[in-house]
Amino acid sequence: MGNNLTIYLELLDEGTPTWRPVEAELIADGVYRIVSKNHDPEDEQWQFPTGSFVRCELRQLSGSKCIVAISLAERAV
Repeated sequence: MGNNLTIYLELLDEGTPTWRPVEAELIADGVYRIVSKNHDPEDEQWQFPTGSFVRCELRQLSGSKCIVAISLAERAV
């Protein structure tokens, strides 16, 4: 599909809200598939694993609008 861009996933068990930029493929309006790999899963627990289809929305993070994964989504056809 070739519509890859950066989305943000929340890191779990960090104590404070922490976000990881990852590469994702646009599948449908607001739905992305995470293509980045977590190279250090013992240190970083991602909110959603590689290959997940996620629903995203624009949110304000550190003064910038970013595309943030908010929930799992069924694969859009």
